[in-house]
Amino acid sequence: MRITRADVGKRVSVRYVTVGGDPGGKFTDAVGVLTSWDSGVLLITRRTGEAVRIAESALVAGKVVPAAPARRRGPAASFEELARAMARGWQPVESEALGGWTLRAAAGFTRRANSVLPLGDPGLPLGEALARVRDWYAERDLPAYVQTATGAEGTQELLCADLERHGWRSEVTAQVRIGGLAPVADLDADVSRVRLARSVDEAWLRRYNRSGVVGPHVLTVLSNGPSVWFASVPGTGDIPAAIGRCVVDGRWAGFMAVEVDPAYRRQGLATSVMTALARRALDEGASAAWLQVETENEAARALYEGMGFAVHHHYHHYRAAEA
Repeated sequence: MRITRADVGKRVSVRYVTVGGDPGGKFTDAVGVLTSWDSGVLLITRRTGEAVRIAESALVAGKVVPAAPARRRGPAASFEELARAMARGWQPVESEALGGWTLRAAAGFTRRANSVLPLGDPGLPLGEALARVRDWYAERDLPAYVQTATGAEGTQELLCADLERHGWRSEVTAQVRIGGLAPVADLDADVSRVRLARSVDEAWLRRYNRSGVVGPHVLTVLSNGPSVWFASVPGTGDIPAAIGRCVVDGRWAGFMAVEVDPAYRRQGLATSVMTALARRALDEGASAAWLQVETENEAARALYEGMGFAVHHHYHHYRAAEA
């Protein structure tokens, strides 16, 4: 056993017996960040955000291990660089700084625009900071969320564990994937029907499945960003068969809101939308691409994997327990 309580915060690999130390139990391994070691229980947070609790008495072996090797293809990217680019690509209606945290709100339109982005120290003890967060969102009649990340160097496994200890619970987990932009632009896709525009119109919004009642807050979030493009493929009626959104920001191009009418699926329309937007982003000088996909969306994950996008990290939205 080569780990101690002093190794909290480091990446470790442990082997333990699954049935309370019983010699007849099975051995299991866990690799992740040692986020706590209290009252005879270790908490290890895997790169997916999953928390594994292990009784100290069940440990068989353990050691500190190097940071996870880069598995991604395409451009190198630090977590903070990517997190800030993603935040600029999906901006809230209002925001307020709390030390190194940013409190964001957009009348409830998407968790991303209505959650805390904690890229630093809040300048307060964690309990006080979370109380301030609760109050800020309560003033806006919104649930309090904190967006965290796991699985890449510089991410926030320790914060995840601290939030859980304060009663916050993870509701949604998504993958952040990155890749080279040129391979997407070079795909053999029919882009002849894809229309690109600088502004969003009513037809695009009718295809977008997440907007609900379209108020000014929705338009503000969708329209703001360094260089925003909207793509659409005409359908048989007034609603597009497929849509997409891309934000070009320096070397990065972020892809969002790629939606296809179920009646038009398996016709390559999502690929056509992505390719057309990638070519425009290349023209503006971008070279790298990012996107987000929920872990349960197997079809989308397979599509993006085929385009060369690989997982960079996972992000999670933690919600405050009801008072």
